[in-house]
Amino acid sequence: MNILLLGGGGREHALAWKLAQSPRCDKLWASPGNPGIAEHAEVVALDLADHAAVTAFCGEHGVDLVVIGPEAPLVDGLADSLRAAGVAVFGPSAAAARLEGSKGFTKALCERAGIPTARFVQCRTLDEAQPALAGFAPPYVLKADGLAAGKGVVIAESRAEAERALVDMFGGQFGEAGSEVVIEEFLTGEEASLFVLTDGKAIVPLGSAQDHKRVGDGDTGPNTGGMGAYSPAPVLTPALTEEALRRIVEPTVRTMREEGMPYSGILYAGLMLTDSGPQLIEYNARFGDPECQVLMMRLESDLAEVMLACAQGRLAEVPAPVMSDDVALTVVVAARGYPGTPVAGGGIELRGAEADGVRVFQAGTRSEGGRLVASGGRVLNVTALGASVGEAHRRAYVALDGIDFADGFCRRDIGAREIRREQGSA
Repeated sequence: MNILLLGGGGREHALAWKLAQSPRCDKLWASPGNPGIAEHAEVVALDLADHAAVTAFCGEHGVDLVVIGPEAPLVDGLADSLRAAGVAVFGPSAAAARLEGSKGFTKALCERAGIPTARFVQCRTLDEAQPALAGFAPPYVLKADGLAAGKGVVIAESRAEAERALVDMFGGQFGEAGSEVVIEEFLTGEEASLFVLTDGKAIVPLGSAQDHKRVGDGDTGPNTGGMGAYSPAPVLTPALTEEALRRIVEPTVRTMREEGMPYSGILYAGLMLTDSGPQLIEYNARFGDPECQVLMMRLESDLAEVMLACAQGRLAEVPAPVMSDDVALTVVVAARGYPGTPVAGGGIELRGAEADGVRVFQAGTRSEGGRLVASGGRVLNVTALGASVGEAHRRAYVALDGIDFADGFCRRDIGAREIRREQGSA
């Protein structure tokens, strides 16, 4: 079949790498792509906001399946436009993508469906939000309601800090995403992510992961889009996974279907593992980045087959995906200045960093005069397999240290907490 992959980051490089391995994939296009994606797909120039142009491309080239990587086109309704033209799409409708596009929407759904999540209030103005802080204890969790590229969350340690943060958020710190703000109770526990495939009826777990959001070692500094991840997450035990599926994921999928917003695609549940069980932090309507990279490294099944089954509403008819027992760990190499204004244009020399079980997925890169250069904040995802988190960590950093990127930096402690557990010291 002919497949069009939309997106141009490290997540899409991992998806392109895996889709290209499918015996069912006759032709793979990608837009906007990047130099790494171009090793597996023909890169084409499409404006993802121009639904008519994307739909026309599919018709002209006999595209059988469109895979939408990023969240913005999903929230914008691109999947709806393509489906209306008879094109199969892996990714939810605009109505279903509101699970990611609006924190308030998801919180209200949790209330209706009895899904465990933090107590919250949604505020539409600064005058409404600042008094609402009185109903919560520090630390205060403040979330921009809309899409903010993974950076729209502020944890304020004091009431004064929270009030200042609200002024910034309503003042445009996160753009339109912060026009409304959700204030939440702070949950204590360990975070983990659970990924499931669903066609709106069947639900098939894909895997778990833990990511590292803070920019600095020891979880210090500002939040980022993600500085590294590993999969599986042993802290999300089989029993906790079953509980999360039963109390969180299944009620979500059922409620969305019953309310006329059936969810189809990958559903990414960010969980807090509290003393009273898993609670939902947030949903994402697409693969995480960099969680997708570690999931694709572990996936042993045909990705194209299961994506098409999701898109066609027959997920229950295909074999469940098989994941390797190995651990996959990815380290994000970011450009100096990230998560603020990153330095662009720095040269990159990969120098054969890849080996058996080690991949370098490209995120913010471009070709310039025959050279590979940085073009974004998160630039590379150095990803390795190993029998343990410790082994995958060692292999990833050995590969990373062989890369020449003077303007790059990374965290050196991805997976450190789990490594200490493996060594019996945590």
